[in-house]
Amino acid sequence: MSVLDTTVVLLYFIILIVVGFVGAKKAKTAEDYALAGRNLGLFIYLGCLSAVILGGASTIGTAKLGYQFGLSGIWFVFMIGLGITVLGLVFIHHIYGANVTTISELLGRRYNKETRLLSALVAAIYTMMVSVTQVIGIGTIINAVLGWNMTASMLIGGGIVLFYTILGGMWSVTMTDIIQFIIMTVGIFLFMLPMSLSHVGGWEALTSRLPATYFDFTSMGWGEIFQYFLLYTLGMVVSQDIWQRVFTARTTKIARSGAVYAGLYSFIYALALSIIGMCALVALPSLKDTQNVFAKMALEILPPGILGLILASVCSALMSTASGTLLASSTLLSHDILKQYWPKDISDKKFVFLSRLITLVIGVIAIMFAIWIQDVLVALDVAYAILSGAIFVPVVLGFLWKKATAKAGLYSIVISSLVVFGSLAVEGLSSTNPIIYGIVTSIVSMVVLSYVSQPSSPSQEVNRFVEEEEGRKLING
Repeated sequence: MSVLDTTVVLLYFIILIVVGFVGAKKAKTAEDYALAGRNLGLFIYLGCLSAVILGGASTIGTAKLGYQFGLSGIWFVFMIGLGITVLGLVFIHHIYGANVTTISELLGRRYNKETRLLSALVAAIYTMMVSVTQVIGIGTIINAVLGWNMTASMLIGGGIVLFYTILGGMWSVTMTDIIQFIIMTVGIFLFMLPMSLSHVGGWEALTSRLPATYFDFTSMGWGEIFQYFLLYTLGMVVSQDIWQRVFTARTTKIARSGAVYAGLYSFIYALALSIIGMCALVALPSLKDTQNVFAKMALEILPPGILGLILASVCSALMSTASGTLLASSTLLSHDILKQYWPKDISDKKFVFLSRLITLVIGVIAIMFAIWIQDVLVALDVAYAILSGAIFVPVVLGFLWKKATAKAGLYSIVISSLVVFGSLAVEGLSSTNPIIYGIVTSIVSMVVLSYVSQPSSPSQEVNRFVEEEEGRKLING
């Protein structure tokens, strides 16, 4: 890169650090720190949700899949967007207005406090693993762009994320999300996509230089597409970092509309990145590390200044998602575990300090895991296998099946979590079978244990939960 591009990237990092200080001034209370005061309008809220789709793992991963499979590479991000759309259309009227902070808190209301504790631990592991994927992505970009050692790149990039997340919480996440959303949208659709196509001679030239399978949306295979559905569509519905963004919306209408719009945007974004990956195959046919497809293509086609801005924005995308998931993980641990058991009467100011301390610990662990795994898609598969395999069924049946009991909810999470972890250990981190095993185990456990432990009459807790849900539906229209 030129000196100008390197300067742009470094200046971008400085801006993110400044955002941390600005966020720190806004994050005065626990609700400010975790949920940005529950006061975001449609545009900012849409930017926050779209930033999840625009995340670095999505950008790097889709370009890589486009390089390997062509248009079929869209399914990774498309399934993420589908999950957010389903969340908006089906579940937001259940969860918005419940005045909760985490998915585990809602599970605790539906089942019992033990379920809240266990689901918080499982969801915290998931969100931390998503942070790991983003730190790997940050290291990949910095390594490809600046030529720094991969480990050093992850340490520096992850350290910046950790710094501004600790300071500003959700306010910092929100501000970086908006910066990322605007620049990545402009960068991909006004620069990267048209310049990639121009570099290879246009769409007609691309179709003549690539095999026909690259223009088949199902070329990666229905089995792989279905696995993406299990991993990402189901995972998005019960993802704490997504729920935490949902709770920042000012109204139910904003929460629902923003989720649907973000889901629709995902298809367009996935299509653009897949085409960029296909262009990279023509321009860079002998690329050894396909995880560097996006960065290498940017280095190949973009002029000085624009190159630095685009690569900096990709780092920002990674950092934004990493900060959101780090915050989600620390919120689960602080709000659903420590605050419930020790110390119970902590002041709001001290609780914000405790949340920042836990964020520091989670961030350090995430950076260590990133250095160990060093593969974005493998780490992401592990994260969603844990979430979808262990949490999805108890959440959905808790809303839709009144006969689900507290004992069934608790033991379903215990059993399916053990199955997922055991399957990952036996079949390897890259296997997606564990999520199928986990979901099947969870369904069987929920149904069998609910009927075995079914009381003669519904418990007061279940009745209260159902009454609250019906009341919220009336309020929300």
